[in-house]
Amino acid sequence: MTTNTSTESTHATANRLDFGASAPKAFRALIAFDAAARQGLDPALVELIQIRSSHLNHCAYCLHMHTNDARKAGESEDRLHMVAVWREARHFFSEREQAALALTDSLTLVADAGVPDDVYAQAAARFDERELAQVIALICTINTWNRVALSTGKVAGTDER
Repeated sequence: MTTNTSTESTHATANRLDFGASAPKAFRALIAFDAAARQGLDPALVELIQIRSSHLNHCAYCLHMHTNDARKAGESEDRLHMVAVWREARHFFSEREQAALALTDSLTLVADAGVPDDVYAQAAARFDERELAQVIALICTINTWNRVALSTGKVAGTDER
């Protein structure tokens, strides 16, 4: 009998399924949902949300992808380094970005405390209803992508797209 140590259980195995190939309709629907969620949002904000959610979900694959995408889009290294500690480094982010990051924290960790009224109100004060709906949809999509990547053993720095 072999025991599965915590170290063993945290490492991805090579024999996990290819989600896109195994569930092509669901994969295409998720791609479409992700594309729809991004519409009309500032690309820098999109990447900040995706980076923050990926931090919280410990998804190295998505974190690697989205930090690289953010760099390609011109995001500064300083801001990329500060996303993980955005509350302590607020001066790096606009009020709008802070509101989106707070909402990302709450919605990503929704089981902890739900989405508090003050967090929602802060976001609602900085985004119109359409934008707020888009931000919520984007947070939902990155959380889904994180869960797909983690459950299928995606490894950062490999076959990213």
